[in-house]
Amino acid sequence: MRLSLGLLLSSTLLLAAGCGSGEDAVEGARNEPNDFGNSKNPANDFSSGSTGDSNNTSGLARNEVRITMEVPSGVTTEGTPTRRNLRIVRPDRVSVYVTNTALQNLGEPAITTRTDDQGFTVIEFTNGLPLGPNVVIEASFGNTVMRALAADADRDVKVNPFSEYLVRNTLARYTSTEFQGILDCVNDAGGELCLNKYVWSTLADQVHDFEIEIPSNLGLSGALDLLEARGDFARYVSAMADYALLDENSSGKISASSADYNSVFLGIELGQTFLEPSISGSGQWGIRTAQEEVLADANGTGYVYPALTLTSFDAFGINVTSLANDIPYDREALIHEQGNNFYLRGSERWERNTHSSSPGAATLLSDTRLLAGRALFQSITGRGSSTIIGWTRNPYYLDAFTSVPPDNTTGPDRVISGYFTAGKAIELEPVGERLERLSTLEDHYLSVLEINLLREDGFNADILDNRDYNVVYLSSRFSEDATPLAVESGFGTWQIDWQTDSGNVVQAQAVTTVQRDSSGSVTSDNTGTRTQPWTLSSRTARLSNGNRDIGRLNLDISTPSGDLEQPDLGVGASTPDGSLLAFNLDDSGFGDGLLIAGEQTSNSAPTSGQFRLQGVALGLAPDANRLRHFDNALLRIDSGTQATLSSVTLNSTHDVANQTVTTPKLVEQSDVSLTYNGTLGGGQVRFTSGPLTMEGFYTASQDQFYLRYRTTDGDEEQIGLVLATRLP
Repeated sequence: MRLSLGLLLSSTLLLAAGCGSGEDAVEGARNEPNDFGNSKNPANDFSSGSTGDSNNTSGLARNEVRITMEVPSGVTTEGTPTRRNLRIVRPDRVSVYVTNTALQNLGEPAITTRTDDQGFTVIEFTNGLPLGPNVVIEASFGNTVMRALAADADRDVKVNPFSEYLVRNTLARYTSTEFQGILDCVNDAGGELCLNKYVWSTLADQVHDFEIEIPSNLGLSGALDLLEARGDFARYVSAMADYALLDENSSGKISASSADYNSVFLGIELGQTFLEPSISGSGQWGIRTAQEEVLADANGTGYVYPALTLTSFDAFGINVTSLANDIPYDREALIHEQGNNFYLRGSERWERNTHSSSPGAATLLSDTRLLAGRALFQSITGRGSSTIIGWTRNPYYLDAFTSVPPDNTTGPDRVISGYFTAGKAIELEPVGERLERLSTLEDHYLSVLEINLLREDGFNADILDNRDYNVVYLSSRFSEDATPLAVESGFGTWQIDWQTDSGNVVQAQAVTTVQRDSSGSVTSDNTGTRTQPWTLSSRTARLSNGNRDIGRLNLDISTPSGDLEQPDLGVGASTPDGSLLAFNLDDSGFGDGLLIAGEQTSNSAPTSGQFRLQGVALGLAPDANRLRHFDNALLRIDSGTQATLSSVTLNSTHDVANQTVTTPKLVEQSDVSLTYNGTLGGGQVRFTSGPLTMEGFYTASQDQFYLRYRTTDGDEEQIGLVLATRLP
């Protein structure tokens, strides 16, 4: 039901029943102990298979929400400590009102209220739970007043600095016309159900999944300033607010009812470790690569392959595309201590982990962009050991490219994306059957590239025979030797000659290396080559319905690996038609990373269009390390010879001497004019501007670029890999 926007006086919910007046009720609440007795703190435990936010909805009726107020420790030392260094307190008063872009109080919707047996305020929305951003819950504690959107997906509405930031920084950015369009979507004013009405319940919920600790000396104003300075959080909120402007006509669905993908995943992280007391506070690089996982118990053995699933269905006349992924991964880390001491922590040091998303709806825009706010599950490693670690992952905004399906029964053959997610490693302590949080062991900031290629049951690798490819790759090699860190990128060609069971790969690649030696000095070499032949073979998957060839591939130096063996170079996958291949490089001679091969084309390079640019660059300077994530930047092709890069990055910097690692900072640079050369032949392309070079290839469909990245900024050498995919 659409809520009236008439100018009505708001009534305030007073929280102590039986008192003679409003002021008496407020004073009574203040004089009571600020805790909830024997009630369970909804946020001091930790579980895998859930997102970071708690969900205390027990005892709620259908249209009820529970109000949990969390204030910074700088506001009070009372209350119950909870995650993110906030304190759960009993608010002095709570009010509910309809609002607009000026955040005015336009009157109270139809509600009733009660206090549950644990002291929490419970609100029932008589005409159904709000879905839009125009209903606000406001709570006050002393002089601290905060608001939250009532449209919270889990119905345990947290009123805290995160919800206050959301209210302040979304509604006021809209024009009155835009805001009315959002409300029309919520109320299906166009006569069709509008999928984007659910953006607000997702956004109001997911801001509480961010693991960002508020320092104890900050009040509300300082907490809001800190959140604004967190580029990843501010960027996520801004992107989701823009996403909410899409109307009911923007929602499509994939052609097939369901499509499964082989996932090739690379995560590059920079962070700070507190795990080992002797080197606590040191910065560290990390790299994560997708792996197969074998699960065995008394019932038998199962195999988990890195995968994404897209599902489309019609719900009440609306096209819905849902996605979920599950990517087991291994991790290696290189600790860089003050004084240039280096410590390798290889994959054998870490239990295999998982990068898995909460299933949820997405918008398929113009059949080429998959848009959604995504929440990642927490995970736990080391169960039963002396060190149990909980791993958190912040939400992110997904802006993925999907190819045009070949027919009405087949899904897109690729889903390509890059995104940023920060997280923590937290020490856990068993308390009965629960695990409770102790200290933070790591902060890490992660740039992800994800290549998802459509599975085909019965894939025949013979399709790769006698084909020519362009290739780019990025890899990192960690050690405790004279060269602790070497980051390498390659660009060149492959020729595949497929025999009975494997293919010979003849290659010619130019290789660039940026490295740091054990003294901390940084050097670069742009003269390397890679010409050694490699070997490709099909990698049969063991599924519940038997052994199947589904497009998975081995990459070896010479002898093909078996289906359960670790290849010399890595495991990858192919699209069903063999036009795009991707591999996770794993324990190769040149490190761990990502290699992408696209079939060469005689089609001309794009001469116009806008492309979403995503990817990662690693920066090495004499006393600093820097991670740059290209966060949905823009590459514009202006002509056959000119292009423009509008760079938007999330940067995190490790100051080696001072042992500090900065939280992600949003950096929007001035546009860079690029010289564009699309006439190199075979689909190869190069963009240049001063020291900046991006070179690689475009696809025959002219809607994708895969490019290695190289530049010098002062005394910092940067090297990376970026993907640019066409916008509608």
